[in-house]
Amino acid sequence: MPGVLMAALLLPASAGTLVIESWRVDDKALWENVLLPAFARHHPDVTVKFAPTAPTGYDAALDARLARGTAGDLIACRPFDLSLALYRGGHLDRLNGKPGLQNFDQSSLVAWQTDDGKDTFCMPVASVIHGFFYNKDIFRRHDLQPPRTVDDFFRVLDVLKKAGVTPLALGTAEQWESSQIVYTNIGPNFWRGEEGRKALIAGRAKLTDQPFVDALDFTARLGRYLPAGATKQTYAASQARFASGGAAIYPAGSWDIAHFSRTPGLALGVFPPPLPREGHACHISDHMDLGLGVNRNSRNKEDAYKFMAWVGSQEFADLYTNRLTGFFTLSHHLIAVRDPVAKQMAEWRKRCASTIRVNAQVLNRGQPSMEVELWAVTSQVLNGSLAPSDGAVRLQNRVEQGRPGQK
Repeated sequence: MPGVLMAALLLPASAGTLVIESWRVDDKALWENVLLPAFARHHPDVTVKFAPTAPTGYDAALDARLARGTAGDLIACRPFDLSLALYRGGHLDRLNGKPGLQNFDQSSLVAWQTDDGKDTFCMPVASVIHGFFYNKDIFRRHDLQPPRTVDDFFRVLDVLKKAGVTPLALGTAEQWESSQIVYTNIGPNFWRGEEGRKALIAGRAKLTDQPFVDALDFTARLGRYLPAGATKQTYAASQARFASGGAAIYPAGSWDIAHFSRTPGLALGVFPPPLPREGHACHISDHMDLGLGVNRNSRNKEDAYKFMAWVGSQEFADLYTNRLTGFFTLSHHLIAVRDPVAKQMAEWRKRCASTIRVNAQVLNRGQPSMEVELWAVTSQVLNGSLAPSDGAVRLQNRVEQGRPGQK
């Protein structure tokens, strides 16, 4: 026995278990059945547990665990200010120069950097892309093609409406869709993507300027093509209406590809946001959705950074992109996207300039946040209860209230 005890004492200490905090409860099977086994093939001595919290409770629960010192080793990072606050609060490690980070361009890091861009505190994982899904069978029956321009788009909607087909599977009961999958989906083509977004942050542009008002005008015009009872129609009801063939077009986030691909008999097509006119530069909302950081108080940093390096690898990028359809790697690895609709959306990156939701960086600061105001304004514009020009004034007033040094 003494010899056995001595031998045991000479063995290296157990690596312990890495715990991943996340709000993405829907991804649990992917992590447990695909991603973690793939990592284990490289590091069989490292045990990793994926421990998600429901999205609505994630931020508060994570804050409480961080305060108690009971949070996991790896932290799923929301984009911009929520994660920036965790870094400033001493909860996330500085990642500058860490293995894996070299596989991301500067533009992919901005959601998880300090305002001056000097420190990176989360590794980018994935983005979502916006556009419009359409029912190919309905389009064929009415001899329609996916529209390229705004004029084309409204001609298609008119044909559908006159034929007795509900043009849009879209409601405003939950409000967020009006902002995130309408206004900030179609808007970048009007305000020229990053050019307009950065001009707003710098104070060189205002939301009352014509390009931003034009995007609200587009939103208002869509109101003529909503289904009956749209003010009470939820996101789930919109999904169901489109999946059943009860509407021809669905303003979309790429995360819905997987949902609709499981719908028997649905011939799913997709087209990008329409251009203001033919020949206009193309811009898409390619919004940063998820990053991963290291808990500064993790007791297992060595293994945590092994895992982070793997998250930056081609293998991880391929698995995540192709096994979680509609979420696209932010790395510059070349990935062959297998799902045909996801592949089409990913290819927009080659001919369109990518941007993010116009309010996501800096402009959301202050209470109520610009995000909350956008939900309210865009849903009212879409419902026809608020004029686009008045909505623009409200949004610009919110920008001014949130600027540093202003009350």
